Amino acid sequence: MGDRPLSEAADAVADAVADAHRRGWARVLATVVRVTRDLDAAEDAVQEAFALAVERWPVRGVPEDTTAWLTTVARNRALDAMRRERTMARKLPLLIVPGEGEPDAVADAMDDERLRLVFTCCHPALALPARVALTLRLVCGVPTPDVARLFLVPPPTMAARLTRAKKKVQAAGIPYRVPSAHELPDRLPAALAVVSLLLTEGHTASRGESLRRPELVRTATELAEVLAEVMPDEAEVLGLLATVRLAAARGTARLDSEVDLVPLSAQDRSRWDRALIDDGCALAARAMRRSSPGRAGPYALHAAIAAVHSEAPSYEATDWAQVVALYDLLLTVAPSPVTALARAAAWSHVAGPDAALDSVAALAADPRLDGYYGVPAVRADLLRQLGRYAEAAASYAEAAASTGNDVERSYLLAQAAELAP
Repeated sequence: MGDRPLSEAADAVADAVADAHRRGWARVLATVVRVTRDLDAAEDAVQEAFALAVERWPVRGVPEDTTAWLTTVARNRALDAMRRERTMARKLPLLIVPGEGEPDAVADAMDDERLRLVFTCCHPALALPARVALTLRLVCGVPTPDVARLFLVPPPTMAARLTRAKKKVQAAGIPYRVPSAHELPDRLPAALAVVSLLLTEGHTASRGESLRRPELVRTATELAEVLAEVMPDEAEVLGLLATVRLAAARGTARLDSEVDLVPLSAQDRSRWDRALIDDGCALAARAMRRSSPGRAGPYALHAAIAAVHSEAPSYEATDWAQVVALYDLLLTVAPSPVTALARAAAWSHVAGPDAALDSVAALAADPRLDGYYGVPAVRADLLRQLGRYAEAAASYAEAAASTGNDVERSYLLAQAAELAP
């Protein structure tokens, strides 16, 4: 009994730090980077501030304004480091450029500091993958191994890419500032990719004990909502928000009472949030209507696929032919081996598991999918449909060994055990 209050207090502090990280990271980083004009130095100072919060808040209590506390500590740490190392004169100007124009109406409307920083970091001077990865790491605080998983590359490769991107920013003296209205179209694809990948990692965590990372889902949801406020007529923004809504609507049915994974095929659809589904499907329809005829973008198409699944009364009643057709369109505008794998799974409901198995076998040779658990997982489902249970069990076990998510691993091992000879 005596330990319970201490445990509850520790949990409260941990929750406060997590909430401060979610709500305050971008704001603190934006403030400190104005002082340092150096991404690395600013990031280091902010990380030190959060580390100090973990150390001091349990002893001194959680401050009333956590963001202000963290900003003060991070700024002081950054100034101390600059004085100590005497590097200010050698550092090239990096981020906010003083006096370079007044914010326009779009910037004024973008009152979410995280979204401001997302657009600021999505500078077109960097290659699209580099600016997306850099923004996920610095602005959203996604660890490098998780960013690597989202890009289907090894963590050392991603770490090297991030280092090169930051060096390019410094060497080129790229002026980072909130873009004006005419600059937004060039930066929008990267901003959308950042939010989409945040949702992907939040929806199914790449590693850990939990299936989801709710803090990333919340951040992706909030950013998508602000984007829709700033650009309410942009088809791809509407598509992204629709995908966010539909993922949230089906989220409660993904786990059973024992906190075990429930695949889409076995979910109790009465547990889905019908209001969110109606909202998401309406947004998806608007996104497709606002798209150029025959030239819908990837986020509008993703939303359309999610809407078809969400509107189906049952898994078996899903319009699989329409899903396949939408995947075919998606592969023309945004080719991806993961999309091709999803298309193969949908194709099995149209042409049979044998035909889909051939597609999966071809995808397994793609080096980008090397070690990706989705390949053996889809293969296992197809082999199971064909009654090749021993092979299916082996594929489930292979998939379980390839995922870092404990909930997914438990589900895949259970399938393997059920089918093992």
